[in-house]
Amino acid sequence: MASPLDLDQLQSFCAIADCGSFTEAARRVNKTQSAVSMQIKRLEERLGQSLLTRDGRSVALTLHGEALYVRARKMLRTNAEILDHFSDGDLAGSIRFGVPDDYAVRLLPVILSSFQRTHPKIAVDVACMASEHLLEGMKAGRHDLIVFTQGTEQNFGELFRTEKMFWVASHGGRALASDPVAIACGPKYCIWRKDAMEALDRSGRDYRIAYTSSNATAISSAVLSDLAVGFLPESALQPGMRVVNEEIGLPRLGDAQIALMRASHAYGGIYDALANHIVQSMGNLDSPRHAEAAE
Repeated sequence: MASPLDLDQLQSFCAIADCGSFTEAARRVNKTQSAVSMQIKRLEERLGQSLLTRDGRSVALTLHGEALYVRARKMLRTNAEILDHFSDGDLAGSIRFGVPDDYAVRLLPVILSSFQRTHPKIAVDVACMASEHLLEGMKAGRHDLIVFTQGTEQNFGELFRTEKMFWVASHGGRALASDPVAIACGPKYCIWRKDAMEALDRSGRDYRIAYTSSNATAISSAVLSDLAVGFLPESALQPGMRVVNEEIGLPRLGDAQIALMRASHAYGGIYDALANHIVQSMGNLDSPRHAEAAE
C-alpha cells in the first residue's frame, strides 16, 4: 500500500499557490526557501508530475498543480478538524479579518460583537475595503479570512449567502426623476457596477455616472443626500433609503453573492470559530424593515 502524502509538503505547496512566490511561501510556513524548494521537488517526484511552472520570479500552477491544490486544501482542512476534535484547550489567538464596507454597517456591530462575547480570548483585527483589494491582500498574506463579493474572483471562495440587489433613492428626492438618471456607484472594477450598467444598457434607460467611490458609506451618503440613485445589497440598506420598484423604469438587478475565503493555513481552531460564526450569523440576518418600496 502506498504511503500517505506528507501534509507538511502540501502546506508549503498551498502557500506557494496562494502567494505565487517561493520566498513569501517560505516566510509563511517558517522555513528556508531551499527547504521549501526541496519539499516541492519531493512532492513532484512522489506524484510523478510537474506541479508548478517558474518564469523568473513568477510561479504558477500547472494543470496537475491545480488538481492537487483543491485536494490538498481538503486534506489540510480535514487534518485541522481531527486536531480540533481531540483538543481540549481554550481557543485563543488573533485573526486578521477583511470585509467589504458594503456589509460592514450590519455585519460588524451585530456579528463581531457577539463573537467577542462568546470568544473573549480571540482578537479579531478588522480591515474594511473593496472586495478586489481584500483579494489582493489575501494573496499578499495580509488576511487570514475575508468576506467578499463572489464574481469578483471565484478562486476558492465558499459561497454562503445570496442577497437581492436593490435600486435605492432618497425619500422625497429628485434624483430618480432626473433624465438621464444620475447614478452613484463603485469604480470600474466593481462587479455590481458592471452588472448594473449592463442592465441599464439592455433596458434602454438613459443614465450618467454622477458619483463614483469604492466606499459604500460614501455611495450611501450620495443616495441619502439626493445626489444620485444607487444600488445596494439587502444587508447594506439604511434608514431613509427608498427601494425603487422595477415599475419606475429601472431594470432588475442580479443577486449579490457573498462568499468567504481562507488562507491555506486558516482551518480549524480560531479560524473555524470565526468562519462558522459569520456564516451562521449572516444566514440569520433578517431582511431590513426600514426600506420602503416606492409606489
